[in-house]
Amino acid sequence: MVKGIGHVAFNVKDMETTVGFYEKTLGFEKAFDIARPENGEPWIVYLHAGGNQFIELFYGGIVEKPYRDENIGFFHLCLEVSDIHAAWQKILDTGAPRDDAPKCGGDGNWQCWTHDPDGNKIELMQLEPESLQMKYLNRRG
Repeated sequence: MVKGIGHVAFNVKDMETTVGFYEKTLGFEKAFDIARPENGEPWIVYLHAGGNQFIELFYGGIVEKPYRDENIGFFHLCLEVSDIHAAWQKILDTGAPRDDAPKCGGDGNWQCWTHDPDGNKIELMQLEPESLQMKYLNRRG
C-alpha cells in the first residue's frame, strides 16, 4: 500500500528565507508553487528532495489568519500510496481516524487524510501522471 514518503509539510514564517535555506544550504531545488484556488494568493511552495520526494512549505501567515507563531513548524506527513481507494478502505477497516475521504487536491493528485494516535496529521496521496509533481519530475528526466 505505502510506496514511501511523498513529502513532509511545514508552515513557515518567512517563505523567502526558508526557501533560501533549503536551496543554498541543503541544495534542494524549487519545483513549483501552488496558489489558493479561491483567490489566487500564494499558498504552497514545493522543493524537490530527491526521487519522488518533496518538502511542502505553506505560507504561515496565509494558512492561519491571523498569523500565530504556534502554527509555525511541522504541519503533516504525506505518504505516497499506489491506490488511494485501497488506502482509504484500510483506514475504514481498521477503525483509524477518518479525517478526510479521497478527493483530488490542488496539485492534481488523489489524497485522503487520517492522523496518528498523537494527533499528527497524515496525508495519503496517489501520484497522478498529470500532477504538478509528475510534470516536474518528468521535466528533470
